[in-house]
Amino acid sequence: MTITQSFSCEPEIKSLLISSNLLPKIWTFVISSRDDEGFDLYTGNGLSWKVDVQSSVTIVAFEVKPSFYLDQRMVSSAHLNDNNFHRFQFLLSKKFPVFSLNRSLVALLYENLKMLDDLQISLSSPRLIITGLGIGGSIASLFTLSLLDETNLRNKRPLCCITFGSPLVGDKRLQEAISRSSTFNSCFLHVVSHKDPVPRRLNPHTKAYMPFGTFFFCSHINFTCFENPESVLEILVSLINDQNQGFQPIDYGSILQNIFRAVICKDFSQRRQLWAADLQQEQYQKIDIKSLVTNLEKLENEFLYEKRIFDPLKKLSDIKVNMSKVEWYKRHSECQGIGYYDSFKMGISTTDLDVVHCLVNIRNYWKDMVKEADMMPYREAVTFRARWLYGGTNYMRMVEPLDIAEYYRKGGKDYMANGRSTHYKVLEEWLKEDKRNKPSFTSKKNVKLILSYDSCFWAHVEEALLLCQQLENVQSSKEVVEEAIRKLREFEEYVYGSLKKYEVSPEIFLSESSYMKWWKQYKEISCKPELASFMSNPNHYDQYTKGYYDFP
Repeated sequence: MTITQSFSCEPEIKSLLISSNLLPKIWTFVISSRDDEGFDLYTGNGLSWKVDVQSSVTIVAFEVKPSFYLDQRMVSSAHLNDNNFHRFQFLLSKKFPVFSLNRSLVALLYENLKMLDDLQISLSSPRLIITGLGIGGSIASLFTLSLLDETNLRNKRPLCCITFGSPLVGDKRLQEAISRSSTFNSCFLHVVSHKDPVPRRLNPHTKAYMPFGTFFFCSHINFTCFENPESVLEILVSLINDQNQGFQPIDYGSILQNIFRAVICKDFSQRRQLWAADLQQEQYQKIDIKSLVTNLEKLENEFLYEKRIFDPLKKLSDIKVNMSKVEWYKRHSECQGIGYYDSFKMGISTTDLDVVHCLVNIRNYWKDMVKEADMMPYREAVTFRARWLYGGTNYMRMVEPLDIAEYYRKGGKDYMANGRSTHYKVLEEWLKEDKRNKPSFTSKKNVKLILSYDSCFWAHVEEALLLCQQLENVQSSKEVVEEAIRKLREFEEYVYGSLKKYEVSPEIFLSESSYMKWWKQYKEISCKPELASFMSNPNHYDQYTKGYYDFP
């Protein structure tokens, strides 16, 4: 029975093991006694930790008193926040606004908070490893999470948390919050022996607790790795089903040394024997190994399909090509005297059809981008948004008008309420948030090549055209007419205000544009002198385009 390459992390683990024999070294430090020299020991309330400062790395190992009682109950991040315990609030996101942690573990942290804060301040090494055995490893995980808060990463030091036989610490929402970060999940490596019952102390049967990070499952000579939390859970639940192993201490040192020797003495490419095969040779009569492997294969294939971590840089070049095609289409349409909005709305030429494929690719890219940002922890999301704000704004102003054109071509009404995609609304919120943090000003400028600042400008034009139709309809009631006139005047003020700020693309003045069709109808109905004065002379359009028209 062999493990497939598709869900083996063995090459990475081989590098970790062979390059420095790291795991056995860390284990040796974890179990070192108080009589050993070379490290500093600190004792808190029910918790102790030792710090080994070497020339290249600092190791912090946590240990919890054997009398500590690990409660199954959880506490929500909202409750912690209400009680002024904010250590993990940075993990929250719009998608995951709350998560839960083990109640007794958090209580232990809180009881030692002052000393742990002092420990955080003292850790200045450029390389840092946090570790622990059993419940000490669970505390190590929570302490590492607190260090990942950007406000504590003054030197941007890399962090690594390596635990041995440790129980899980939080629920699925915590796992998802950590997994969605580009860096957080990779900080955690959990070493678990197939004979160790402690990692299953918080019963995964209920799925109340979920694993995060990479799990290194090991037996005497074999090992395998899983990053997929569902696969890890499948293994933990399978081991719970068999109670023959008892509660005996596990010597991770001998296990790791055996694996280390086996790996360096044999051709690694031939060492693909599934770790689970060892279970079949021992006291695990209740475990169906074949069924376990089948389930793991299925879970890993699903994980690999769903994972496909969105990397905006990988597709950026293709998106730039597609955007350049849309920009060419815009210029080409303007040369035809109609503008790209109205050209796409009619959709009668081959160029109108050719641009559709580009729009699908660009739209899907930015939908994924917005989705990714929503799932990131707040602080990481803020950095992400700031980095991609310009591209998102340009996309929204270029592409959304074409979505509006398609919507009204199909007979839609009230795009803002019924047709607008959520990702446009999110991008607009990014832009508004950015504007709130910057001073606003208006200046005259050449606007020949700009995109209208309001990506929904054409939706407002379409609604104004529909209102004009209501006024022309002799069957419209007095109330309908009065409401239509009121809304048309609001639109007139909106247009004039946008023009005064030089925020509207001059393509609206093309003779066949929907805006000019609206103006021809509206000027016969009701119009204030300010907009009428500007629109009455075509020379004003050219002056506006070049940025020297003086609005009263």
